Amino acid sequence: MIVSWNTTNACNMYCDHCYRDAGCKAEEELNTAQAKDLLEGIARAGFKIMIFSGGEPLLRPDIIELVAYAKSLGLRPVFGTNGTLLTLELAQKLKDAGAMGMGISLDSLDQQKHDTFRHYPGAWEEAVRGMRNCREVGLPFQIHTTVMDWNAHEIEAITDFAVAEGAVAHHFFFLVPTGRAVSIEEESLRAEAYEEVLTRIMKKQQTVDIELKPTCAPQFMRIAKQMGMDVRFGRGCLAGIHYCIIGPKGIVQPCAYLNIPLGDVRITPFDEIWRDHEVFQTLRTLEYTGGCGSCEFKRICGGCRARAAYYHEGDYMAEEPWCLYHGRKGV
Repeated sequence: MIVSWNTTNACNMYCDHCYRDAGCKAEEELNTAQAKDLLEGIARAGFKIMIFSGGEPLLRPDIIELVAYAKSLGLRPVFGTNGTLLTLELAQKLKDAGAMGMGISLDSLDQQKHDTFRHYPGAWEEAVRGMRNCREVGLPFQIHTTVMDWNAHEIEAITDFAVAEGAVAHHFFFLVPTGRAVSIEEESLRAEAYEEVLTRIMKKQQTVDIELKPTCAPQFMRIAKQMGMDVRFGRGCLAGIHYCIIGPKGIVQPCAYLNIPLGDVRITPFDEIWRDHEVFQTLRTLEYTGGCGSCEFKRICGGCRARAAYYHEGDYMAEEPWCLYHGRKGV
């Protein structure tokens, strides 16, 4: 089970696709004591992988302390970061505190394209420097790429770059129109291109030893099965089933892109929200409508619940719109 906490809304970038609309620190973000209470609730709920994300999580002054606390609770602390703040010294401190992996964003091998997308001159060079600092201290890292219509042609080349730099994985994030990403919705992939890119990723997986994983593109599970591939993942969309996210102020959502507030961890312990909320319980039924409801792969795919909600007036149990496999019968 995987949980992500947006540790802060503060960020040193202003990326076009940011679901959190990050930039400035928000008022009333969880303080250190509240964050430790949250981590205890996450451990009680049975989660194992604890993602520290943002905003930019490395901007939190107590981040080393929180990583160490998460580790002491039996959690596996990992990060989603833009990588620009990963000095050699900080990478060593994170490793010593118990961090077990850093997910570093890299959206193109064209430095200018990456920097423009993230509105941060020098972002590419600093992210790669962060990767190399992690490698130097023995802190595992992986590359995160947001797939758009303008960079889809280079995803295999970025995977080759990840291998060359010593990454342990390359994860691909498919745009869901949330936060600032609403303004670039037209740049997201549609059904045919979506299917074609996922197929290319699965074919690429057959040629490299590092893990390749699409995110917010659960159809990759169906495609892998159709190709006769064995993948270690049990399911595509995990929202509310094996995953959720907590915002900087402690508000729980089913996933980063499904903006439905389900409770405040400062009022109700996280493990109670996770166990009892009706939205989580509904998501766990797998009782989808439309093509997702009749699809033979719904138990291993599930469609993107956030994308379903965006394109179906908030109905998170509706069918995934960017799928070519709708209408097949049998479960």
